[in-house]
This record gives sequence, C-alpha cells and structure tokens, in this order.
Amino acid sequence: MTSLLPSVLYPVAAVRALDAAAIASGIPGLELMLRAGREAWAMLVRRWPAARRVCVVCGPGNNGGDGYVVAAEALRAGLELALIEVGDPAQSGPDAQACRALALAAGAQPTGGLNSMVGADLVVDALFGIGLSRPPAGDFLAAIGAMNASGVPVFSLDIPSGLNGDTGHAPGAVVQAAATLSFIALKQGLCTGRAADCVGVLEYADLGVPASIFADVMASAVRLSAPQLPPRRRTAHKGHAGHVLVIGGAAGYAGAARLAAEAALRAGAGLVSAAVAQESLTVVSAGRPEIMARAVTGARDLGPLLARASVIAIGPGLGQSDWSRELLAAVRETRLPLVVDADALNLLALDPEYRDDWCLTPHPGEAARLLGLPHAGAVNADRYAALAALQSRYGGAVVLKGAGSLVGDAEGVGVVTAGNPGMASGGMGDVLTGVIAALRAQGLGAGAAARQGAMLHALAADRAAALGGERGLLASDLFPALRQLVNRA
Repeated sequence: MTSLLPSVLYPVAAVRALDAAAIASGIPGLELMLRAGREAWAMLVRRWPAARRVCVVCGPGNNGGDGYVVAAEALRAGLELALIEVGDPAQSGPDAQACRALALAAGAQPTGGLNSMVGADLVVDALFGIGLSRPPAGDFLAAIGAMNASGVPVFSLDIPSGLNGDTGHAPGAVVQAAATLSFIALKQGLCTGRAADCVGVLEYADLGVPASIFADVMASAVRLSAPQLPPRRRTAHKGHAGHVLVIGGAAGYAGAARLAAEAALRAGAGLVSAAVAQESLTVVSAGRPEIMARAVTGARDLGPLLARASVIAIGPGLGQSDWSRELLAAVRETRLPLVVDADALNLLALDPEYRDDWCLTPHPGEAARLLGLPHAGAVNADRYAALAALQSRYGGAVVLKGAGSLVGDAEGVGVVTAGNPGMASGGMGDVLTGVIAALRAQGLGAGAAARQGAMLHALAADRAAALGGERGLLASDLFPALRQLVNRA
C-alpha cells in the first residue's frame, strides 16, 4: 500500500539487496512487479482523476514491467491508451515479459512512435529504473525529450528516467516528472541535487514487503525532521544561553556579519558579539543594538572578545585579505567550538586542518576548493561522496548546502528535504551560520547543531516564502519564522 515517506534512505545496491530479500522471503518477483504497477495505477487515479487518455512509455527492463501493469489497468478502467516501447522488449526479464503479456491480453497495441504522446492527458515514465549511471542516448534520449516536450504531466515510476539513484545527479537528459512513486525503499538520490528539479511530488509504496527484511540492510542517510528545542527553565538568564562571537564583516561586507549575528540572536543565543572591520562597525550595530559590535584591526584586538565567547562563527564577510588571515589564524589557536563559513572556508582550503568539534558549512563551490576539485560541478556529480570526503578530511560536522542540503558527522548523514528556490539569494548562508552557532551556544554538539540548524533554516525559509512568495525572498525575512520555530512546542 502507499505509505507515508519513510525517514531512511538507501543506496541503489541496498535497494537491490532489499528486493532480493523480499523475493527470498516468499514474495515472487512477478508479484512485486504487479504490486508496483497497481500502486502506481492507484496513485495515478488519485492524482489525475480526470485523465482519459494515458500514454505509457516502457523500456526493456523491470521498470518497463511496472509500466505494462499500469497500461493493463488503464485499459481495464476504460481509458484510452498509447503504449510506447523503447528498446527491444525481448531483452526484458521473464517477469517484465509476463507483465507485457498482461497488457497485450488487455488490448494494448505497442508502438515505438513517440508521436503517440500527442493528445495524451498524462505520460507515465517507465523507461529506466534505478540502475542508470550513463547519459541516455539514441531512442532513449529521444523518448526523454518527447516526454519533457509533451506539455502534459509526467508520472515517473520509482525514479525519473535519467536520474542517478545514488547521487541525485543526472549525467545527461532526465525526465521532468510532476510526481514520482518510489517502490520498497526511498533511494538516496531522490532527495538531493538535480532530483529537486525532476522528481516532483514524491510518494512511496512499500509493496507489502515485510519490515523484517530491512534489519540486515544498511541505510545510508535519514531525512531530517523538524527539531523541537526543549523549553527554557523559568530561572534561565542570558548566561545560560551562551555567547556567540561572529567574526567577519570586512569593509564592504558588513551585512554578512550583521545577518549572522542577528540570526544567532533570533535562534536563542543569550549574547552575541561581532568582531568586524572599523568601516563596518556602524552598519552592524546601528539597526540592531543587541549586537555588541567591536572594531578589530588584528588578532591582538580579538583577545578580550575570545575570552568572553563560548562559540565562534567565523567567515561571513571575512574576505581573504591579510586582516582576514590574521583573524582566522588567531581563532584556529583557540579550542572554542567553531562554525566556519564563506571565506574562512576558502582560507582553510589553503591550509587544511582536522578538528572534531567544529562545523563547516560550504556551498558546492567552497566544497570543491576544500577538496581540491576543479569546480562545483564535480561536487554536485556525487554530493554524498563529496560530503563523506569533506567529513573525512576535516572532521566535525559538515553541512553541504544546496538543493537537498546534506549534513554529515561521525553519526551519519542527514538530508534536508525542506527549503525552496527563494533561498538562492545573498545572505542565506550567513543566517545559517548564525543559527548553528546559536544552537551550539545553547549546548548542542556540532552534529546536532548542524542538523537542527539546517532544518530550522530551511523551514523558516518555507514559512517566509508561504507569506510572500519565493522570488524576492530576503535572508532577513527568515527572522520572524525562525523565532517561531525555535519556540515550537
């Protein structure tokens, strides 16, 4: 039956192991395929009840077998069907061929003509399953292009064709689905990277597989949930909530430090100081007097500020000047918990270090520099692998930002499935830095602060976008929602 989305994610190899275990438990492979097709049909009817002409595009693998079952169900329901076969169906396995026979017996008349999509109300994508790792070519490439150009919704079975189930990357053309139904287990590639553009509404069907088969198969990640911070004691005072020191705000970049500092306040830090360049002092302190801004000319000026801080957030607006390098060097000599972002990450890439208690928050470009890769695309080609490499090389907790942000530490990997494209604006990363620093100041460890901070940040952006839309969303628009979320009972 169709179920709520599970919290755990699996790599492709683990999904194959789960499928094999289900068969070994006594569920024939053909029965699993029939269940998948019928679950897909049920979702189709529920989401597109007005569809009267359905086009099903089947490839030569097991994914095509699922599609044949949908085709048979559509004909039994009295719908008009166009069944397009891409590739040689004789190359299919016996279960897929049995499902094809069911569709033919129901009256399906297969064709290879992509123009059969014309006039359809809905296209069902059953072209490729989870095994694709190369760019689609030939007739398969043409089929993906035709589906995307059809002008009607596309419903993908298990995974949009062309998307890598492990990485969330599309090595070539990929189906732009309006909805996707994942079978047996959620694939990790459905929740990060290019998946955000092509999965659409994601649903899940367990196909009646017994829960016991999951016991011996290792999950790779979890979908993070909305955090709930414990209520404060009635006797709490500002010293109990920690003191965050934000270091950055070089000349011309005062706003970054200001955003990080205010985010730390809104996320519950008891005290927030900001060490900035002299030229930035007024901008940081003028509009938010609760920020204790100090001008620093070098490492010597940092001493008194470091002595009072419980957590340091360094990087927002820091720059890469001699001043920036001197401040970062002084910070690296302390053993205070650190949240490292922006240009502090770029400087760290030039002089790597491993620490257990810090949190790094790179976007893909910064991650590429930290790993010595040529460009951000090399990170996005396999975000899970990049996260693992960052955590292995630098330690602590790492937030790899982007669509489907990934959070990794020694305990494992979390995936942020909240957030929206309105977050693609300046200052959003500075707000995240401040939120994580505030959670660390309130007693959370590096991993917990990174996970909860990333989710709070994304959920606040979703609330803000719900009020005024995604386009034009500002980083400071998150503050009211952020305050609500950290106080959520």
